[in-house]
Amino acid sequence: MESANQGLLSDAMTDVPVDSAAAARTSAPEGLTLAEEEELRSELAKVEEEIGTLRQVLAAKERHCGELKRKLGLTPLDGLKQNLSKSWHDVQVSNAYVKTSEKLGEWNDKVTQSDFYKKTQETLSQAGQKTSAALSNVGSAISRKLGDMRNSATFKSFEDRVGTIKSRVVGSRENSTEGLHSPSGAGDKPPQDNAPF
Repeated sequence: MESANQGLLSDAMTDVPVDSAAAARTSAPEGLTLAEEEELRSELAKVEEEIGTLRQVLAAKERHCGELKRKLGLTPLDGLKQNLSKSWHDVQVSNAYVKTSEKLGEWNDKVTQSDFYKKTQETLSQAGQKTSAALSNVGSAISRKLGDMRNSATFKSFEDRVGTIKSRVVGSRENSTEGLHSPSGAGDKPPQDNAPF
């Protein structure tokens, strides 16, 4: 794909006239002699070449580092954890963090020692105790009412009726399986019990 683009660029570039003398005149800053400019250009070329070499060396070192980490079983997540841990430690020992922590501690002491805070804390504590007592009383009252209702004649009558109906249904089923014959003609097999009870 790059070669296709280079072909397009080279075709487009052939149409543009280049005046190298004009380019050299416009790129040279005023106040430099031709020898100084040539020396600076030579130094620039050397520095750019060194940068390229250093990039290649760095890439090779990074590959080697990755191979060593892979052999040691270290994952990128381990490195991230280590970096985060170190960064958090650096934050905690920084002057800004230490000063902020001290200031917040001072404010906390001032707030917790203030009369307003103490009164609010006492009021909330009393409100919590009263609410707890009220809920306990409501729970006791509900339990008492349910107990009274269970001991009432109406509930006992209802309970007896449900028990009687259940015993009739279950009892009649047990008795009826012995004498009933299936309409399909398989009278030897008792019907299956799929009762929800």
